[in-house]
Amino acid sequence: MTGKNTTIGGGGFHHVAIRARDFDATVRFYTEGLGFKEKIAWGEGQKRAIMLDAGDGNYMEVFAGGSDAPKPEGAILHFALRTDDCDAAIARARAAGAQVTMEPKDVDIPSTPGPTPVRIAFCKGPDGEIIEFFQNQAT
Repeated sequence: MTGKNTTIGGGGFHHVAIRARDFDATVRFYTEGLGFKEKIAWGEGQKRAIMLDAGDGNYMEVFAGGSDAPKPEGAILHFALRTDDCDAAIARARAAGAQVTMEPKDVDIPSTPGPTPVRIAFCKGPDGEIIEFFQNQAT
């Protein structure tokens, strides 16, 4: 990273998440077509997901279980901001008027390779956008 966001303690986006109608085709598109690399994967069937590295430590998170229903706004579920202190970041967002939808919690993503320990929290921004604060706790 070249810079640091001193307000939330981190550096930019961690990932953008989408729910894929055809999981395998979506993964192929981003890996074979655009050169993304698998970082971690977890789950099975319609509950599987994968983090694909765009090449610079920013990720596309792909979830299975999407539908064929029209998506006027696209398939983006949320975007995640990298932070060194998830608790302080969500407190800042709350103070700025965000509606917190999930308080900070520790999660071990049961991934391959893994597990991947993270601390996450979610809130809604002023236009209803879903924002995740993502603190990687791996050593």
